[in-house]
Amino acid sequence: MTAVLVAAGAFLMTLIGGFVAQRTGDRRHLVLGFAAGLMLGVVAFDLLPEAINQAPGEVHGVPQALLMFAAGFLTIHVVERAVAIHRGHEGEYAAHTHGHHHGHTHQRGHQGIGLTAALALVGHSVMDGFAIGAAFQAGTTVGTVVAIAVVAHDFADGFNTYTITRLYGNNRRRALALLAADALAPVSGAAITLAFTIPEHLLGLYLGFFSGFLLYLATSDILPEAHSPHPSRSTLLCTVAGVGFMWLVIGLAN
Repeated sequence: MTAVLVAAGAFLMTLIGGFVAQRTGDRRHLVLGFAAGLMLGVVAFDLLPEAINQAPGEVHGVPQALLMFAAGFLTIHVVERAVAIHRGHEGEYAAHTHGHHHGHTHQRGHQGIGLTAALALVGHSVMDGFAIGAAFQAGTTVGTVVAIAVVAHDFADGFNTYTITRLYGNNRRRALALLAADALAPVSGAAITLAFTIPEHLLGLYLGFFSGFLLYLATSDILPEAHSPHPSRSTLLCTVAGVGFMWLVIGLAN
């Protein structure tokens, strides 16, 4: 039940991210930089050590948990490329919506891209909630630090869900509906884990997989987004502060 209550924090943070997206401020890059630091700290200081501890067996000389770590990183990379949700090419799509010829056709097509991207974010928010529940099954300390990382990361999720949906020509009502779905997703994911107990070995493999997933989001999505409008020292310092904060939290918890 604790996992579901914690996931409610992710619910609120997602909505806050969407709210900020509607009123984009000049300090968002600092929040995103700090969130990325939290995620990096969780992966390095808690998730991977716990995963290796619970799934220590090796395959061809490599711990199973680390193989799952690589699989998690590559899986989200392949999925993101397949559904074109990486924001590096948003300008290409947006540029076509301004033409007078076939403008409506282009916009409808791009609305579909925006919806696909937003739904992909909702799907991975369900996984975030499942990770919170699984982490609490591994122990209170693991659950707490994973919850901190996920809650911080869900700010970016909420921001991106609203922004991407609107960017590709969808109306505000549709963007808000997808934002609400994204906010409810982690609560649903955490609730699923109440129905069963994950065996220790499988839990270790899952934590390894989620570590790769989380590292990809931090390094490929959130950090570039934080630095693209403001490649400043302050953003970098916020990222370092996020890593240091998680080191402190994990050290105190142990």
